[in-house]
Amino acid sequence: MPDFLPPDLRVPSRQEVEGLMMRWEQPLVIDGEVRTCTECGGYRDWIVFCLRDDSVWLRCRAGHQVQEPRLDAAWYNRNSGPVDRWHSTLEDGLRHLGH
Repeated sequence: MPDFLPPDLRVPSRQEVEGLMMRWEQPLVIDGEVRTCTECGGYRDWIVFCLRDDSVWLRCRAGHQVQEPRLDAAWYNRNSGPVDRWHSTLEDGLRHLGH
């Protein structure tokens, strides 16, 4: 018998999901500079996405999204906690994180 978990206990691999997301409530400091949304000026309470291609995107509270080229998957992995929930849609994930 294979030494694997039963299918209902397995979590998707990183290649099987579109990306990961986490909430970043404090100001986001990149290269010594507080990152602000170029559209609304928001500087805290971000949703940070790490997509399958290892790009990192930021979404402010107002819903503006932008890729942040100064951050990468390694930064995301160092700063994110364990995955605690899987969502079938982006909207479900945003609702779970309070956005």
